[in-house]
Amino acid sequence: MHAMTSHRRAFLRFLAASPYVAALGGLRAFAQEAPEIEEVIRDPKEALDVMDFEEAAHRKVLPGHWAYMASGVDDDLTLKANRDGYRHIMLRPSRLHDATKVDMRVDLFGVTYNSPIFTCPTGGEGSFHPDGELAVARATKARGTLQILSTATSTAVEDVNAAHGRPVWYQLYAPNKWEAVEKIVDRVQAAGCPVILLTVDNTTGRNSETFNRTRPKDTTCTQCHGPNGPGQGERKMYKGIDMRGVSGQDPSMTWDFVDKLRKAVKVKLFIKGIDTKQDARLAIEHGFDGILVSNHGGRSTETLRPTIYALPEVTTEVAGRIPVFVDGGVRRGTDVFKALALGAKAVGIGRPFLWGLGAFGQAGVDRVLEILQGELKLAMGNCGTQNVAAINRSFVESPDWHI
Repeated sequence: MHAMTSHRRAFLRFLAASPYVAALGGLRAFAQEAPEIEEVIRDPKEALDVMDFEEAAHRKVLPGHWAYMASGVDDDLTLKANRDGYRHIMLRPSRLHDATKVDMRVDLFGVTYNSPIFTCPTGGEGSFHPDGELAVARATKARGTLQILSTATSTAVEDVNAAHGRPVWYQLYAPNKWEAVEKIVDRVQAAGCPVILLTVDNTTGRNSETFNRTRPKDTTCTQCHGPNGPGQGERKMYKGIDMRGVSGQDPSMTWDFVDKLRKAVKVKLFIKGIDTKQDARLAIEHGFDGILVSNHGGRSTETLRPTIYALPEVTTEVAGRIPVFVDGGVRRGTDVFKALALGAKAVGIGRPFLWGLGAFGQAGVDRVLEILQGELKLAMGNCGTQNVAAINRSFVESPDWHI
């Protein structure tokens, strides 16, 4: 059955590219005439690209959880812009280099990873699959990939570290009570996490209009979380912390808070959510060890500015003094290559690995990483870059001003 499904999907892809089908109204019209053809993958091995996991996950994940993950803010335009931004950047290949010697490995603060692709911190991964963060940890371990854990994790950091085989990086939502911040930081450092990333792009909450419109109206969070929804006290990283009356994110946070946090954090400290050269300059002045260019996957403010457009401005300002990462809209290995060419040291994925997780658990995340790593290796080989350090701006161009 799986082989038959795979052949049918391959046939659909062939039809989608056919000018004859296009002349007849395209694949959609054909699919209406032939509804018996199965388009949804039933095994992660059938996936040809990461987008193949989206509908497979959609059919398995609870509607409310799916609506929350899939939506952006306001009109969802920044979410869409993150993806579309990559489509306006072209590659400039260099030919006749030995593609058998392509090496995707990167060193991040003394640890070598098999590629510069990492899994972004996403809250409550247990809502997509019972194994949640542990499934992601096992898949990232198998693929030699960096995993970043969210403060809103459904699994304790110590357990994730054990499944990953070495300490993961940890993303910090700073509560508005300093004692809570201290306890979280102390716990994460005691667990051996080498990097903490302070998130600053979503301190005031968000206008999740699409989520509120599309989430099921006949069910409530009480099905999963109790009578008052997912309270702060439920979250694994708040265990032992009195969170009564405490917000999980501090809307009053300023650069003064950063200075205080910098003194408390003994490991490397990143800032997540920087999108301009002015803030990049301040991040360096206030002692950050790295920057993650991010707009929260289009889920914070409707800026309409994709992160891949913000990246060159930040990397130019930083000028190699500290590493710069980027996330948002990455769906292809060529997207990763473009981000690396524009100065990123590592590139994060969010929704794609959640699709894999929701569809097939660990096996789905593993296949998503396998596909993206394979596509990146192809892009590097075809563009003539034998290692990540060789990728630079000479390999990309754009008709727009931002490159």
